[in-house]
Amino acid sequence: MRRLSRDDVVKTVDRADEVTIAQIIGTGATVEELAEAQAWLANDEPMINDLRPLAHGRVRELVDILSELDEDSDEQGTAEPGSTSAVN
Repeated sequence: MRRLSRDDVVKTVDRADEVTIAQIIGTGATVEELAEAQAWLANDEPMINDLRPLAHGRVRELVDILSELDEDSDEQGTAEPGSTSAVN
């Protein structure tokens, strides 16, 4: 199992800034663990129905980091038109 490289993260995670990329790589996770974290975020119900244990360890760290990234994107995307925080 290969550890994540910067290129892996950039190709896989949309909207990742340099800090987020560093956080993801800093977990020491593998490519497979990043894929599993993304699967949990995409739709956790099938994984729970498949009797998989909840994400833990590095996968849990990745889920937390990616969740924050999604929350930040949602907040930016829901700004009032014309406000200073609206994305152009």
